Amino acid sequence: MLQFLKRCEYWIFDLDGTLTQPVHDFAYIRRELDIAPDEDILLHLASLPDVQRRQKSERLDQLEHFYALQTKSAEGVDSLIRLLTRKQCRLGIVTRNTKVFAQLSLSVLQLSSHFSDECIIGRDEALPKPEPHGIQTLISQWGVSAGDVMMVGDYKYDLLAGRAAGCRTIHVSNNDELQWPALTDYRFNSLSELSELL
Repeated sequence: MLQFLKRCEYWIFDLDGTLTQPVHDFAYIRRELDIAPDEDILLHLASLPDVQRRQKSERLDQLEHFYALQTKSAEGVDSLIRLLTRKQCRLGIVTRNTKVFAQLSLSVLQLSSHFSDECIIGRDEALPKPEPHGIQTLISQWGVSAGDVMMVGDYKYDLLAGRAAGCRTIHVSNNDELQWPALTDYRFNSLSELSELL
């Protein structure tokens, strides 16, 4: 298993909470959008009539723009991404955020040069995770087998999407209460731990 990790050339990352420190206040976002505390935000918006969906989506865009500007690097992200770039790995991002705000976050993190535009898949380019659509888009674009690809994320949706696409999965979290072993091939407390292993 570790040998695969070390020789893997195709890496897909979640963005918020994985490459970045978590900054989104989802409880506040739900209150602002009048969404129940346990309801999925994107599924809620998708279920609304056109006018309501457009209004709430505009407000969500405003909030996500604010959070993108607050972006801070997750521990070890710089060393990991630079290491993978030196190894000439292909890198992609699949996020439930929009592509525009993902690009803004990467710019704030000074990581834009490591991710080509076509390898950043947001919710407007693919069905949002836990659907595997975004991951499958990148696999197809790269012309590789799903079994050659690593999906890295901090939450269940990332792991579910990776599993559904047929990828290996890495769960990055230092919260022992958040564990999904059936969906996880490798688990690390931080990207620093992963970088050191590689």
